[in-house]
Amino acid sequence: MSRSVLPFIFFALVIAGEWYGFQAVRTMVQHASPAARRTTHAVYWVLTALIWGLGIWAMSNRREHASFKSYFGGLLLAMVAAKIVIIIPLLLEDVVRVGRWAARAISRPAGSTEGTAISRSEFLSKLALVAGAVPFVALIWGMVKGGTDYTVKRVTLRFPNLPASFDGFKVLQISDLHTGSFQSKEPLQRAVALINQQQADLVFMTGDLVNNFAHEVEEHIDTLAGIRSSLPIYSVLGNHDYADYVNWEEQGGAQAKAANLARIKANHAKIGWELLLDEARTVERNGEKIAILGVQNWGARGFAQYGQLNKAHAAADPTVPFKILLSHDPSHWDEQVHAYEDIDLTLSGHTHGMQFGVNLPFLKWSPVQYAYKQWAGLYQRGRQYLYVNAGLGFIGYHGRVGFLPEITVFELRRA
Repeated sequence: MSRSVLPFIFFALVIAGEWYGFQAVRTMVQHASPAARRTTHAVYWVLTALIWGLGIWAMSNRREHASFKSYFGGLLLAMVAAKIVIIIPLLLEDVVRVGRWAARAISRPAGSTEGTAISRSEFLSKLALVAGAVPFVALIWGMVKGGTDYTVKRVTLRFPNLPASFDGFKVLQISDLHTGSFQSKEPLQRAVALINQQQADLVFMTGDLVNNFAHEVEEHIDTLAGIRSSLPIYSVLGNHDYADYVNWEEQGGAQAKAANLARIKANHAKIGWELLLDEARTVERNGEKIAILGVQNWGARGFAQYGQLNKAHAAADPTVPFKILLSHDPSHWDEQVHAYEDIDLTLSGHTHGMQFGVNLPFLKWSPVQYAYKQWAGLYQRGRQYLYVNAGLGFIGYHGRVGFLPEITVFELRRA
């Protein structure tokens, strides 16, 4: 399906959702008094118009009060999702009704009548409204609670070539902080406290420190500098860190964009993180070594390809038997990393699990899986592993449902 068609499909779904949403409400009050019906109809359309108006206003100029406005955008998203779900049972009912009408028109004797105690449309309207309430409530909960409900995921990985001194080594990954989306320091302070409780040997941050602008992280520098590690904390850049989504002609041009990126890099250093720009480092323990490679953002599907994996790989000590790669976009794994067979573990982020989906031990689903083959959790190909972290922050939708903000702790074991 062409991407140019998708906006028209979405627009059609929105129109259908509004129509069927109103039909469900109208059916529910069909036995009420005329005044009650008129009041209910008016309230429905006033609330709908208000949410649409606030949502469009919020998305039209995100730079001013962006975090506050994102709640209105999230409310609009919740309403649209609810009404799209409402379509399903009522559209099926309409198909059945058209079929029945056609069958009666052909076979029913003239003048015959048919009556029921309660119409099926009323039952299905109740069913549709209940079904629509599920995503609506879930998305509202995601904004109120889910966006900062930090979770720790533990993953044990076994490698035959892991140096013996690193058997039991604990690596912690965070990703996609998107600090510009936070309204206060408190959520990240809780996250840092939880990170420190894990007592990891080595800490990584795999990109998207900000939404676009360097200043977004600066009120959080002291908080993030509180992450404790006896070894250097290594970080890489994500697609948002380059601010490619900003109209820089309005912000001062290419020079301003370059200055913003330089300031972001400097902020990594202020936090105390060692930013790897197509580079490699060696971590030593009891005379044995592992290599850490870090590349700039490299993504498929139209995302910028700044990273130079060949450069980072060449910078690694070839005698080191075990290598970990930090690469923000998981599409890099299929596109390039597979060619470097000595890269044992790749750590990525980027997808956020789309901040919405079903994340159960026996079932994982998110709309993002239709765009990314590897989009959340652990993947293996031969002796190589990829882990896609769901991210610590959020952007766009001011919350999370299903795929909660994640801190991942890996225990490396010698097979």
